[in-house]
Amino acid sequence: MFLPASTVLPRRRWLQTAAATALTTLSQPSLSASAMTIRLSHVVARDTPKGMALERFRSLVEERSQNRIRVQIYPQGQLYGDHDEMQALQLGAVDMVAPSLSKFGPIGFPEFELFDLPFLFDSVEAVRRLTRGTIGRTLLQGLNRQRLMGLGFFDNGFKHMSANKPLLEPRDFRGLRMRIQGSRVIAQQMRSWGALPVVLPFSETRRALETGVVDGTENPVSNFWTQGMQAVQSDLSLTGHGYLGYAVVTHQRFWDNLPPKDRNLVQGALDDALVFGNEIADAQNDKALAALHLTGAANIHNPSPAQTQMLKKASAPVHVELATRIGPDWLNTVQNALRKTS
Repeated sequence: MFLPASTVLPRRRWLQTAAATALTTLSQPSLSASAMTIRLSHVVARDTPKGMALERFRSLVEERSQNRIRVQIYPQGQLYGDHDEMQALQLGAVDMVAPSLSKFGPIGFPEFELFDLPFLFDSVEAVRRLTRGTIGRTLLQGLNRQRLMGLGFFDNGFKHMSANKPLLEPRDFRGLRMRIQGSRVIAQQMRSWGALPVVLPFSETRRALETGVVDGTENPVSNFWTQGMQAVQSDLSLTGHGYLGYAVVTHQRFWDNLPPKDRNLVQGALDDALVFGNEIADAQNDKALAALHLTGAANIHNPSPAQTQMLKKASAPVHVELATRIGPDWLNTVQNALRKTS
């Protein structure tokens, strides 16, 4: 079922409609051999690394299929936001989503919370070696437990802290209400520094900052810039404390209904688009940071090595708690792999 953006139903009603028609969709061929449309929903702007990578995916699919397969992209939470995009995928209301890796813990895949651990990764290159190797394949294959298909990883670099004051060491966070994604690890990270975590959809974050519902948040610089957060946050602290990555996910039902030839075409286009997305992620973050410096729209702060060490030490119990919750083997495997590639 495809609805143009001008006739999109309210989210709750749309989900109810999708649930009511799911069985019909399963019992009838929903994808014709001649033409089809893939509906893809995500929550950030088109000019972010994620948005640009998915636009490249659309372009490649349509070019390689000679427009027989179209990709309809709904950015910035136009259809679904952080709180309902995975449910929409499972109900068949959309065909693909590209959620942050933090979204998988709350729906039954806590092993993905490894990517949320503060100060686990030294570089994006180290993360990519993990996601492209055995660990990444194991994580994506595990999504089959809920009939989800993980098609690939890509990233947006490292997150930094913003507020209306510098956030460089634990005492700076005390008493602040910090917007986070729905991740137990990130919530514990904020508490370890004395802040109060507040879970909010990404699409509501700027408004929440503007109205004082929350005092600060964490984001890669490209998200900070494209969302115009510099208008409501005076200070950006380049803590680089955590990684922000994504996975492109579809449902087994949709994937199985694709003819093998089309499955290969879609997967190949996505693989190429994700390579492109990873190539531009660093450049877009650097471009956004340069724009912030040039415009003077926010005060930019760099923590000292001593301040970074204080943040690391305070958040060390977060690693211990996650290892206890998901089993130490996961964390040990990741840490061993990182040591081998360092």
